[in-house]
Amino acid sequence: MHTIDFEPVGLRGECPEGESLLGCARRLDVDLVSLCGGMGACRQCRVQVVAGPVSGRTASEEAVFSGRERNHRLACQAYPLGDVKVHVPPESLTAPQRTQVEGLELDVRPDPPVRGCEVTLSPPSLAAPDSDDLNLRAALERGHGVEVDAIDYAVLREISPRLRQWDWRASAAVRAGEVVALGAPSTRWLGLAVDIGTTKIACYLVDLQTGRTLCSRGLMNPQIAGGEDVIARIYTAGKDPENADRLQGMLVEALNRTVGELSAEAGAERTDIAEAVVVGNTAIHHLFLRLPVGQLGQSPYVPALRCALDVKARDLGMELAPGAWVHLLPNIAGFCGADHVAMILATRLAEREGTSLALDIGTNTEICLNVRGRMTSVSCASGPAFEGAHIRYGMRAAPGAIEHVCLDGDRLEIQTIGNEPPIGICGSGLLDVAAQLRIHGVLDSGGRMLAHPRVREREGVREFVICERGGREPITVSQQDVRELQLAKAAIRLGIRALCEAEGLDERAVGEVVVAGAFGTFIDIDSAVAIGMLPPLPRERYRQVGNAAGTGARLALVSLERRREAERIALACRYIELAGIPGFHHRFAAACAMDRG
Repeated sequence: MHTIDFEPVGLRGECPEGESLLGCARRLDVDLVSLCGGMGACRQCRVQVVAGPVSGRTASEEAVFSGRERNHRLACQAYPLGDVKVHVPPESLTAPQRTQVEGLELDVRPDPPVRGCEVTLSPPSLAAPDSDDLNLRAALERGHGVEVDAIDYAVLREISPRLRQWDWRASAAVRAGEVVALGAPSTRWLGLAVDIGTTKIACYLVDLQTGRTLCSRGLMNPQIAGGEDVIARIYTAGKDPENADRLQGMLVEALNRTVGELSAEAGAERTDIAEAVVVGNTAIHHLFLRLPVGQLGQSPYVPALRCALDVKARDLGMELAPGAWVHLLPNIAGFCGADHVAMILATRLAEREGTSLALDIGTNTEICLNVRGRMTSVSCASGPAFEGAHIRYGMRAAPGAIEHVCLDGDRLEIQTIGNEPPIGICGSGLLDVAAQLRIHGVLDSGGRMLAHPRVREREGVREFVICERGGREPITVSQQDVRELQLAKAAIRLGIRALCEAEGLDERAVGEVVVAGAFGTFIDIDSAVAIGMLPPLPRERYRQVGNAAGTGARLALVSLERRREAERIALACRYIELAGIPGFHHRFAAACAMDRG
């Protein structure tokens, strides 16, 4: 028996002699993608052997990996010969476990804006009848050298009974000379990082002293009720101030509910959360702050606010510590917001030498090109197809969603999230289907569906049958579904081309492509390249990093230096309005082609 350690999912167990890494992963509930049943044909179960002996590479593996990927293997073809440590990249995991990967921490020295100070006060007496506020100030200066300029009004309202309840010992949360919260002795002060996406929200509860993420939650953005995309929400909010208030209220209600769940999971109180950082695209940012959004929907699409901003949590309706502040990272432009800045911050794109590209793929896709320290960004309205919307059998990434597909002649292999019976198809599955149909000639370069044993016509529209379901309609991908995908992928590819042309570069000059975002984590890069969504670069130039915007928000939560770096990024980054490039409509149509190159 050999001990196998799968990182970063944190699962470890015994593997008998003669069992592959894939077999061991399955027994330990490490959900590796594998469509071919362990035959080495689908090439999906890629892992990296970090330490320990394994069997030699097979011929099929030699065809998959480049010389630079010396320790990379297909889990189904690698057999442990001793104790082995394995790194599992995000793209090799099924959807539920990839959410865990998004919680990985970056190495950063905590330098939070809020400092927790343990204090012991002198009880007042007739001889020294000091007021409670001055007593607290004196204790902070005496014990920690902290000069207090102000005590938040909400803290003052509870200071007297609290100090007496705790026998004149307390923990004060101090931010820039202001006491923002007062807790019992040894209170662990926490921070909240939030990435508000157009469709999904990611929330993280963080220990401010250590920088460690204690727990996280993902939820749907309830503002979808006001429109699937930001343009629809801008229109809804602009029609009536009550609509704007309702959209903001829906969002804050969902956040407060999630804060309660996270606090309970961490064994804390919501009043222990002394600081928050929130990021989102510019429209989401403005709606959250109740800023005017009408100008965002009209040329030249300017934001009301570009700079970073600090707002009292209670002024936004958020239920945190009494005097807690919410910090919002700066925006770049009308459709390129604080979430894009957070993504650049987390990936360290601004520090990279040479030419690098970073994409945060979602309902809105933001792309940044860095050429030797010079950054240019663009925003692409990629639409809701990646989330399963406007697709006949589309659904979000949930158990039973088809997420990977492999076509071999008439035979089709599928993998669903959680290995549940198929009930629909999510965005990554749709991307896989389109790529397989294009590779096997079922789709032509224009995206038209051609003849195939699995292609049929229903109500005058051709569709490809993915799987039959006894007694129920089969799950299919129709010609219209393909058209929806073409619109989404064309926006992204045109954005990449526009950035490269602005710098006088050929796409092939890009040395590294960082793919971020909830959907970006799930896609198969080879499929995205096959349909022309991403440029045909060597596979080793691509790197999938999960929710980088959420990571950037956490960095800004625990490090003042990272906040300053975020402001430098926003000021330095140039922005291109995609719809304003010459020949936009003609070039968008050309980008719809389902071809590599």
